[in-house]
Amino acid sequence: LFAYRPSFAIIVGLAVVYGCYELTQALATSGHRLALTPVAVGSVAMLVAAWLRGPDGLVIALLVTVCAVFIWRLGDGADGYLQDVRVSGFVLLYLPTLASFAVLLVHADDGAARVLAFIATVVCSDTGGYATGVLFGRHPLAPIVSKGKTWEGFAGSVLFCSAAGVLFLVFTFHQAWWQGLLFGLALCVTATLGDLGESMIKRDLGVKDMGRLLPGHGGIMDRLDSLLPCAAVAYLLLSAFAPA
Repeated sequence: LFAYRPSFAIIVGLAVVYGCYELTQALATSGHRLALTPVAVGSVAMLVAAWLRGPDGLVIALLVTVCAVFIWRLGDGADGYLQDVRVSGFVLLYLPTLASFAVLLVHADDGAARVLAFIATVVCSDTGGYATGVLFGRHPLAPIVSKGKTWEGFAGSVLFCSAAGVLFLVFTFHQAWWQGLLFGLALCVTATLGDLGESMIKRDLGVKDMGRLLPGHGGIMDRLDSLLPCAAVAYLLLSAFAPA
Protein backbone atom coordinates (compact mmCIF):
# COMPACT_ATOMS: atom_id res chain seq x y z
CA LEU A 1 0.00 0.00 0.00
CA PHE A 2 2.77 2.46 0.91
CA ALA A 3 5.42 1.17 -1.51
CA TYR A 4 3.26 0.73 -4.63
CA ARG A 5 -0.36 1.86 -4.36
CA PRO A 6 -1.64 0.04 -7.51
CA SER A 7 -0.78 -3.25 -5.77
CA PHE A 8 -3.64 -2.58 -3.34
CA ALA A 9 -6.05 -2.28 -6.27
CA ILE A 10 -4.76 -5.62 -7.57
CA ILE A 11 -5.40 -7.25 -4.19
CA VAL A 12 -8.93 -5.81 -4.19
CA GLY A 13 -9.46 -7.27 -7.67
CA LEU A 14 -8.34 -10.74 -6.58
CA ALA A 15 -10.62 -10.57 -3.53
CA VAL A 16 -13.58 -9.50 -5.66
CA VAL A 17 -13.11 -12.27 -8.22
CA TYR A 18 -12.83 -14.92 -5.52
CA GLY A 19 -15.79 -13.37 -3.71
CA CYS A 20 -17.85 -13.76 -6.89
CA TYR A 21 -16.92 -17.44 -6.94
CA GLU A 22 -17.95 -17.86 -3.29
CA LEU A 23 -21.26 -16.15 -3.90
CA THR A 24 -21.85 -18.38 -6.93
CA GLN A 25 -21.40 -21.49 -4.79
CA ALA A 26 -23.56 -20.15 -1.95
CA LEU A 27 -26.36 -19.02 -4.26
CA ALA A 28 -26.36 -22.39 -6.05
CA THR A 29 -27.46 -24.08 -2.80
CA SER A 30 -30.83 -22.31 -3.17
CA GLY A 31 -31.16 -22.82 -6.90
CA HIS A 32 -29.95 -19.35 -7.91
CA ARG A 33 -27.66 -19.20 -10.94
CA LEU A 34 -25.12 -16.40 -11.13
CA ALA A 35 -23.75 -15.42 -14.55
CA LEU A 36 -20.23 -15.86 -13.18
CA THR A 37 -18.21 -15.16 -16.34
CA PRO A 38 -19.63 -11.71 -17.22
CA VAL A 39 -19.87 -10.80 -13.52
CA ALA A 40 -16.23 -11.71 -12.83
CA VAL A 41 -14.89 -10.06 -15.98
CA GLY A 42 -17.12 -7.04 -15.49
CA SER A 43 -16.03 -6.76 -11.86
CA VAL A 44 -12.41 -6.42 -12.89
CA ALA A 45 -13.39 -3.94 -15.59
CA MET A 46 -15.27 -1.87 -13.00
CA LEU A 47 -12.22 -1.72 -10.74
CA VAL A 48 -9.98 -0.72 -13.65
CA ALA A 49 -12.49 1.90 -14.77
CA ALA A 50 -12.68 3.30 -11.24
CA TRP A 51 -8.87 3.58 -11.15
CA LEU A 52 -8.55 5.15 -14.57
CA ARG A 53 -11.73 7.25 -14.83
CA GLY A 54 -13.03 7.72 -11.31
CA PRO A 55 -16.70 7.47 -10.33
CA ASP A 56 -17.92 8.19 -13.88
CA GLY A 57 -15.89 5.29 -15.23
CA LEU A 58 -17.26 3.03 -12.51
CA VAL A 59 -20.87 3.83 -13.39
CA ILE A 60 -20.32 3.25 -17.12
CA ALA A 61 -18.52 -0.06 -16.50
CA LEU A 62 -21.37 -1.17 -14.20
CA LEU A 63 -24.01 -0.41 -16.84
CA VAL A 64 -22.03 -2.21 -19.55
CA THR A 65 -21.59 -5.24 -17.29
CA VAL A 66 -25.32 -5.38 -16.53
CA CYS A 67 -26.04 -5.37 -20.27
CA ALA A 68 -23.49 -8.16 -20.72
CA VAL A 69 -25.29 -10.22 -18.07
CA PHE A 70 -28.62 -9.76 -19.88
CA ILE A 71 -27.07 -10.97 -23.14
CA TRP A 72 -25.01 -13.81 -21.61
CA ARG A 73 -27.98 -15.28 -19.77
CA LEU A 74 -29.98 -15.57 -23.02
CA GLY A 75 -28.00 -18.69 -23.87
CA ASP A 76 -29.56 -20.66 -21.00
CA GLY A 77 -33.15 -20.15 -22.09
CA ALA A 78 -36.15 -18.44 -20.54
CA ASP A 79 -36.52 -20.64 -17.47
CA GLY A 80 -35.51 -18.57 -14.44
CA TYR A 81 -34.19 -15.74 -16.62
CA LEU A 82 -35.44 -12.84 -14.50
CA GLN A 83 -34.39 -14.46 -11.24
CA ASP A 84 -30.86 -15.14 -12.49
CA VAL A 85 -30.49 -11.62 -13.89
CA ARG A 86 -31.70 -10.13 -10.60
CA VAL A 87 -29.24 -12.22 -8.62
CA SER A 88 -26.36 -11.26 -10.92
CA GLY A 89 -27.32 -7.59 -10.66
CA PHE A 90 -27.44 -7.84 -6.87
CA VAL A 91 -23.94 -9.35 -6.78
CA LEU A 92 -22.60 -6.60 -9.06
CA LEU A 93 -23.97 -3.91 -6.75
CA TYR A 94 -22.97 -5.68 -3.56
CA LEU A 95 -19.42 -6.77 -4.36
CA PRO A 96 -17.52 -4.97 -7.18
CA THR A 97 -19.43 -1.69 -6.97
CA LEU A 98 -18.78 -1.25 -3.24
CA ALA A 99 -15.23 -2.60 -3.54
CA SER A 100 -14.51 -0.04 -6.25
CA PHE A 101 -14.80 2.71 -3.63
CA ALA A 102 -11.72 1.25 -1.94
CA VAL A 103 -9.91 1.68 -5.27
CA LEU A 104 -11.19 5.25 -5.48
CA LEU A 105 -9.84 5.84 -1.97
CA VAL A 106 -6.34 4.60 -2.74
CA HIS A 107 -6.11 6.50 -6.03
CA ALA A 108 -5.80 9.88 -4.28
CA ASP A 109 -2.35 11.35 -3.62
CA ASP A 110 -2.74 10.45 0.06
CA GLY A 111 -4.55 7.24 -0.83
CA ALA A 112 -2.48 5.06 1.50
CA ALA A 113 -3.55 7.14 4.51
CA ARG A 114 -7.19 7.12 3.38
CA VAL A 115 -7.28 3.35 3.03
CA LEU A 116 -5.50 2.92 6.36
CA ALA A 117 -8.05 5.17 8.09
CA PHE A 118 -10.94 3.29 6.49
CA ILE A 119 -9.69 -0.23 7.28
CA ALA A 120 -8.37 0.55 10.77
CA THR A 121 -11.66 2.16 11.80
CA VAL A 122 -13.63 -0.88 10.60
CA VAL A 123 -11.21 -3.14 12.48
CA CYS A 124 -11.83 -1.03 15.59
CA SER A 125 -15.56 -1.64 15.13
CA ASP A 126 -15.13 -5.41 14.86
CA THR A 127 -12.51 -5.71 17.60
CA GLY A 128 -14.12 -3.24 20.01
CA GLY A 129 -17.52 -4.82 19.56
CA TYR A 130 -16.16 -8.34 20.05
CA ALA A 131 -14.14 -7.45 23.16
CA THR A 132 -16.90 -5.56 24.95
CA GLY A 133 -19.50 -8.08 23.83
CA VAL A 134 -17.54 -10.97 25.33
CA LEU A 135 -16.89 -9.10 28.57
CA PHE A 136 -20.19 -7.31 29.11
CA GLY A 137 -22.67 -8.57 26.50
CA ARG A 138 -26.10 -9.32 27.97
CA HIS A 139 -28.75 -7.85 25.68
CA PRO A 140 -29.05 -9.18 22.08
CA LEU A 141 -28.88 -6.55 19.38
CA ALA A 142 -30.66 -8.46 16.60
CA PRO A 143 -31.39 -12.02 17.80
CA ILE A 144 -33.36 -12.92 14.67
CA VAL A 145 -30.31 -12.23 12.48
CA SER A 146 -27.27 -12.79 14.71
CA LYS A 147 -27.35 -14.27 18.20
CA GLY A 148 -23.78 -13.18 18.98
CA LYS A 149 -24.24 -9.42 18.68
CA THR A 150 -25.27 -7.42 21.75
CA TRP A 151 -26.05 -3.81 22.55
CA GLU A 152 -23.06 -3.76 24.87
CA GLY A 153 -20.85 -4.91 22.02
CA PHE A 154 -22.30 -2.23 19.77
CA ALA A 155 -21.51 0.37 22.44
CA GLY A 156 -17.91 -0.85 22.41
CA SER A 157 -17.84 -0.50 18.63
CA VAL A 158 -19.13 3.06 18.92
CA LEU A 159 -16.47 3.94 21.49
CA PHE A 160 -13.54 2.42 19.59
CA CYS A 161 -14.66 3.75 16.20
CA SER A 162 -15.23 7.25 17.55
CA ALA A 163 -11.74 7.33 19.02
CA ALA A 164 -10.18 6.02 15.80
CA GLY A 165 -12.12 8.50 13.65
CA VAL A 166 -11.09 11.48 15.76
CA LEU A 167 -7.43 10.42 15.82
CA PHE A 168 -7.24 9.86 12.06
CA LEU A 169 -9.10 13.00 11.01
CA VAL A 170 -7.22 15.27 13.43
CA PHE A 171 -3.67 13.95 13.21
CA THR A 172 -3.58 12.46 9.70
CA PHE A 173 -5.87 14.75 7.71
CA HIS A 174 -5.69 17.81 10.02
CA GLN A 175 -9.45 18.28 10.19
CA ALA A 176 -11.82 19.17 13.04
CA TRP A 177 -12.42 16.64 15.80
CA TRP A 178 -16.17 16.60 15.20
CA GLN A 179 -15.58 15.49 11.61
CA GLY A 180 -13.56 12.58 12.94
CA LEU A 181 -16.36 11.75 15.36
CA LEU A 182 -18.91 11.69 12.53
CA PHE A 183 -16.53 9.58 10.43
CA GLY A 184 -16.12 7.02 13.21
CA LEU A 185 -19.82 6.87 14.06
CA ALA A 186 -20.83 6.51 10.41
CA LEU A 187 -18.40 3.65 9.83
CA CYS A 188 -19.46 1.97 13.07
CA VAL A 189 -23.13 1.94 12.08
CA THR A 190 -22.34 0.94 8.49
CA ALA A 191 -20.00 -1.89 9.55
CA THR A 192 -22.63 -3.28 11.93
CA LEU A 193 -25.35 -3.13 9.28
CA GLY A 194 -23.00 -4.71 6.73
CA ASP A 195 -22.30 -7.60 9.10
CA LEU A 196 -25.98 -8.09 9.88
CA GLY A 197 -26.89 -7.83 6.20
CA GLU A 198 -24.51 -10.62 5.23
CA SER A 199 -25.80 -12.72 8.13
CA MET A 200 -29.31 -12.29 6.77
CA ILE A 201 -28.17 -13.38 3.30
CA LYS A 202 -26.57 -16.53 4.76
CA ARG A 203 -29.71 -17.31 6.77
CA ASP A 204 -31.83 -16.93 3.66
CA LEU A 205 -29.53 -19.25 1.71
CA GLY A 206 -29.25 -21.70 4.59
CA VAL A 207 -25.45 -21.64 4.81
CA LYS A 208 -23.24 -21.09 7.86
CA ASP A 209 -20.30 -19.53 6.01
CA MET A 210 -19.84 -18.19 2.50
CA GLY A 211 -16.76 -20.36 1.99
CA ARG A 212 -13.86 -22.22 3.59
CA LEU A 213 -10.88 -20.18 2.46
CA LEU A 214 -10.06 -18.91 5.97
CA PRO A 215 -10.21 -21.68 8.61
CA GLY A 216 -12.17 -20.51 11.64
CA HIS A 217 -13.51 -17.46 9.80
CA GLY A 218 -15.29 -18.87 6.76
CA GLY A 219 -14.84 -17.45 3.28
CA ILE A 220 -13.46 -14.17 2.07
CA MET A 221 -16.98 -12.74 1.92
CA ASP A 222 -17.25 -13.34 5.67
CA ARG A 223 -14.32 -10.91 6.07
CA LEU A 224 -15.56 -8.37 3.55
CA ASP A 225 -19.09 -8.02 4.95
CA SER A 226 -18.22 -4.94 7.05
CA LEU A 227 -15.57 -3.52 4.74
CA LEU A 228 -17.64 -3.34 1.55
CA PRO A 229 -20.33 -0.83 2.57
CA CYS A 230 -17.83 1.08 4.72
CA ALA A 231 -15.61 1.67 1.67
CA ALA A 232 -18.38 3.72 0.05
CA VAL A 233 -19.16 5.66 3.23
CA ALA A 234 -15.47 6.34 3.90
CA TYR A 235 -14.97 7.59 0.35
CA LEU A 236 -17.93 9.96 0.54
CA LEU A 237 -17.03 11.36 3.96
CA LEU A 238 -13.31 11.76 3.30
CA SER A 239 -14.10 13.43 -0.02
CA ALA A 240 -16.27 15.93 1.88
CA PHE A 241 -14.09 16.42 4.97
CA ALA A 242 -10.59 16.15 3.43
CA PRO A 243 -10.76 16.76 -0.35
CA ALA A 244 -7.75 15.32 -2.18
